[in-house]
Amino acid sequence: MFIGEYTHTVDEKNRFSLPAKFRKELGQKVVVTRGKDHCLQLFPHKTWVAISEEVKKLGHVESDNRYTRFTFSGASEIEIDSIGRILIPEFLREFAELKDPVIITGVHDRVEIWNDKKWITYRKKLESEYA
Repeated sequence: MFIGEYTHTVDEKNRFSLPAKFRKELGQKVVVTRGKDHCLQLFPHKTWVAISEEVKKLGHVESDNRYTRFTFSGASEIEIDSIGRILIPEFLREFAELKDPVIITGVHDRVEIWNDKKWITYRKKLESEYA
């Protein structure tokens, strides 16, 4: 399970480290895709395979919805390097407007990657609703 909120810097090659607490559960190969609210979602490869199987069970008619298309067409497999860094494809960095720094959050079965200003705005909205 992924929990917590972390701020990480982006290097000159557009890489950033994932929190050490997440790395073991993520494994070396992950899938990153577009998420709601212009964040990115990062899944362990095994979780992504399970999600794909669930979508497959729905059949083509039921699984051919806009969100499935949005999520799967924007997905990329990436590897975590030996010191825990990842390089997000440019089209996904642009989608999420990732700059330095990035916010990395644990959300149960996935990790979300946020533009820091968008995350702060979104978090404040959540805090006002639930606090």
